[in-house]
Amino acid sequence: MSDPLDAYSQVVTSVARTVLPSVAALAVRTPRGAGAGSAVSFTDDGFLLTSAHVVWGASGGAATFAEGTEARFDVVGSDPLSDLAVLRVRSAGVRPAELGDADKLQVGQLVVAVGNPMGLAGSVTAGVVSALGRSLPTHDGRRVRLIDDVIQTDAALNPGNSGGALADSNGKVIGINTAVAGFGLGLAVPINTTTRHIISELISSGKVRRAWVGIAGMPVPLPPPMAAKLGQRNGLRVVEVVPGSPAGVAGVYLGDVILTAQGQPIQNVQALLRLMLGPAIGSRLPVTLLRKGALVDVVITPAELN
Repeated sequence: MSDPLDAYSQVVTSVARTVLPSVAALAVRTPRGAGAGSAVSFTDDGFLLTSAHVVWGASGGAATFAEGTEARFDVVGSDPLSDLAVLRVRSAGVRPAELGDADKLQVGQLVVAVGNPMGLAGSVTAGVVSALGRSLPTHDGRRVRLIDDVIQTDAALNPGNSGGALADSNGKVIGINTAVAGFGLGLAVPINTTTRHIISELISSGKVRRAWVGIAGMPVPLPPPMAAKLGQRNGLRVVEVVPGSPAGVAGVYLGDVILTAQGQPIQNVQALLRLMLGPAIGSRLPVTLLRKGALVDVVITPAELN
């Protein structure tokens, strides 16, 4: 009978062999002083993915890979609201990691963290997905936004792990390690459809365009008959409409409850924010509202958030 630990070890060592060559130790100098972190190569032409807070205020730095290769990198683009940044190294030949899909993760699934904690390059720790769907607050000046669907893991993360890879048992990178929230509690930004769009925009333009409709809202429970009819428990009550905003022009009023947008249930602010990426700017956004017990359909044309 095989030893379960052997099978576990085989998975972790296999992932380490696959991912380690693609993970770099970063040395950066920012207005706050010298800093360090990790980054993951994900293309054949030198693009790296890391955490925005690792390279905040920097235009470049040095990346050192597991086999000893050192290269200068430039910051291509950074998005503090998703805590993601794209870098590019000035030398070729770095093996890219394969990006996976965090939306397929399950609680209890094995994950492996690869990074450079406390300056210890090429460190590997393993654990499980402790929870899914967590939110992580991020800041960009006065703007505060929650990163959705953050992965919680008990794989040991320490300062310097930020920007490193969180990989599944197949060696695919399904998250970028971003925070140490406490003992045995690490968080990673997921690699999914939303973050892939953000990464693509950072590569092409160095920034992420976001849409804006001009409302503030709060989740409220729906009346039981309406909840049963729609198959959702909550809606988003509109508590503020900016005068002259896209929502105001479209006929959204204080007290309206947003039920769906673009055919998707809207049960909280984050569900609406997920739709507010670049492609939404200037496009038609059909919205269904609950107003004084009646369903009302409006079409909002989101504007670009400046």
